[in-house]
Amino acid sequence: MSIDPFTPALELAAAIRRKEVSPVEVAESCLERIDALDPRLNAFCHRADDDVRKAASAAADAVVRAASPEELPPFHGVPLPIKDLVNVEGWPTTYGSAAVSGAPAAHSDPVVRRFLDAGFVLLGKTTTSEFGAVPFTESPALGISRNPWDPDRTPGGSSSGAGVAVAAGLAPIAHAEDGGGSIRVPASCTGLVGLKPTRGRIASEVVLVEGFATSGVVTRTVADTAAALDVLVRHDPAAWWSPPTPSGSFLHSLRTPAPRGLRVGTLAESPIDGITVDPACVSAVDATRRALESAGHHLVDAELPLPPAEELLGAFTTVWNVGAAGVPLADPERVEPHNRVLREEARATDSWTFAEAVLNTQAFSRRIVEGFVAGFDLLVTPTMACLPPAVGFWRAGVEGSPLMALLNSYPLAVFTSIFNVTGLPAISVPVGFDEATGLPVGVQIVAAPWREDLLLQVARALELALPWSGRRPRVGGHPA
Repeated sequence: MSIDPFTPALELAAAIRRKEVSPVEVAESCLERIDALDPRLNAFCHRADDDVRKAASAAADAVVRAASPEELPPFHGVPLPIKDLVNVEGWPTTYGSAAVSGAPAAHSDPVVRRFLDAGFVLLGKTTTSEFGAVPFTESPALGISRNPWDPDRTPGGSSSGAGVAVAAGLAPIAHAEDGGGSIRVPASCTGLVGLKPTRGRIASEVVLVEGFATSGVVTRTVADTAAALDVLVRHDPAAWWSPPTPSGSFLHSLRTPAPRGLRVGTLAESPIDGITVDPACVSAVDATRRALESAGHHLVDAELPLPPAEELLGAFTTVWNVGAAGVPLADPERVEPHNRVLREEARATDSWTFAEAVLNTQAFSRRIVEGFVAGFDLLVTPTMACLPPAVGFWRAGVEGSPLMALLNSYPLAVFTSIFNVTGLPAISVPVGFDEATGLPVGVQIVAAPWREDLLLQVARALELALPWSGRRPRVGGHPA
């Protein structure tokens, strides 16, 4: 069969099981597109083509040997790249930094092992900002990652390369991580589906950033996201915390519509004063609200009980400053200026103050979650307060203060980072496209803890009501 580079991962897996296409053909198709498009887009920071071909060949042999298609794992032979914050045995992990040696990793993270168990063929590693600290990738180590919808704009981050790879058809699905919006922001910028699961739902090697961060994927379809969640949420008895493996399948939950009459709230104004929300982002929220109301849900006026922004930000940033703790540095002098300041501030913070910040984030989280459960079944927000900004947007004022790189990034993450603190599950879906620029616009939907099933059901309904799958980016795509 001819391979459409925008074929969803589940459809590719089904075609492989039916022997309509070989894992080798699928891998070669991805590698050819990477060769053709990545010099312009910069999604990949580590190519391991020989490893890819070897794994694809082994997958093809397994298809031949299988007595029945049911013996094969769910994503057998499907290529998937890994974000360069996570270890893959034998591959370098740079953490997006020129200060890291990039020596081959001695072992793979548990998340990577789950992907391998699910049958994925690992397709190299994707770009990220240094230590995942900012929502864009423009660095001395990895260069500039560009948005395939408009290469003069950022694809968001810090899972920048993951979003670019899937949006441009370089990969059907990609691993991503989210500590303040790093799955949802690139999903919004590049027109993809991006789910941040409930805190602790997916166990990694260690608990990252006091539980703010989690692994996940970016995809083109809700079904691909649901099926990937099924393979990632296995109980890990060695993890610091890991809930039991769910008894049901998230993919199978899509067969049942969300219950009618859900309480749907809205947060469309920035929680931080001085940040204006772009009208296109507000319009996408309005379209989502109308679609949900038409589906029989109730719009409610309850407000999310947020603490004062300066208190939440103060606690969050104290924890965020230590995000690079544990990263092995070969040359600390090559750390980027904004991360150098974060490291200095973290080292200057005494353990008592840090512990208070951790306790404060937990206390804020409890109040917000209690208010959420009392007031909403779902909360709809813009994913970002802005359209994808121009490459270099973050540079204003950095000569005077390197931390302006983070402050200038607030409009991208002002709606997402709250739910890293609370641990609530949240999904970004590309329900809108800005008429003036043609850029995708994501809407974030949040649910109560452990209700990824409800989020996926509602996201699937929106996928049908406000379809996005036919849209293609300027680079590597074609007019819908």
